[in-house]
Amino acid sequence: MNLPNDPLRWRVGLVGYGEVGRILAEDLRARDVEQVAAYDIKLGTAAERPLREHASAHGVALAASHAELAAAADLIVSAVTASQTVAVAQACATAIRPGAWFLDFNSASPGAKQRAAEIVETAGGRYVEGAVMSAVPPHRVKVPLLLGGPHARELEPLLGALGFNARLASEQLGVASATKLCRSVMIKGLEALVIESFTAARACGVEDAVLASLAQTFPGVDWEQQGAYCFQRVIEHGRRRAEEMREAAAAVREAGLEPWLATAIAERQAWVADLADEGVFDACDANKCAHSTGWRAEADHILAQIKKPQRFGKS
Repeated sequence: MNLPNDPLRWRVGLVGYGEVGRILAEDLRARDVEQVAAYDIKLGTAAERPLREHASAHGVALAASHAELAAAADLIVSAVTASQTVAVAQACATAIRPGAWFLDFNSASPGAKQRAAEIVETAGGRYVEGAVMSAVPPHRVKVPLLLGGPHARELEPLLGALGFNARLASEQLGVASATKLCRSVMIKGLEALVIESFTAARACGVEDAVLASLAQTFPGVDWEQQGAYCFQRVIEHGRRRAEEMREAAAAVREAGLEPWLATAIAERQAWVADLADEGVFDACDANKCAHSTGWRAEADHILAQIKKPQRFGKS
């Protein structure tokens, strides 16, 4: 298949039209990419209305299935939950056009990326793994992106023309993903530690003493602000983060280590996501609360749910 020489003339298909997919759609359309389409499993369900409204507002076509999207795309960007990485590759491979690009944005283990690559390549597509190295919203399409695989070098400048901030990590599949997920053990682990430590400190009434001690040990960190940020991110994205950490655990296991900590981090992230699904944080808008009232209000929501009174220190 001969693709247009100018990537702005490509037909870009986004699999996953959640936060990341919608941001990419907005930025690609803003760069005058002629055709942007999207597919999401929420289409055809009661949850589809925001997706259709967004697509209408930004000139994004909505496909009825993975296959319909893949059949028309020059570049497919898979941006779904980590556990669906291989399944999406399989679904798109049934109709992918020979020579079309498949950019896998998902936070999956090196092993999962290699399995997805085999599926896409066998079907005639060109698979490139992408490892997103920071939170997407502040950077948008310019989020730092590591590329991996035998086709990555060729795709790198083409993604640059589309506005991506992508650079080659390795022509060996798995290197970019390993870099991402080993980092995630630290980043998502810090979030889980903050949730657990700060909530327990709040229950005991010793949070001020704990934060003061942390400030002495790590003087460059504003722990009040860091706490608010960690609570907000986990409340809003804990489900996705838990899946990512299960993939990180798989990556640690693939490296020959038992992923005790990565597994525990996934459980804590999922636990907060369960509370959010139950409406524990509804009285304090999960998207705004942590920035407006701080982490203490969120910890109090948790403590009220588990019915543990504060002890020892001041309330």
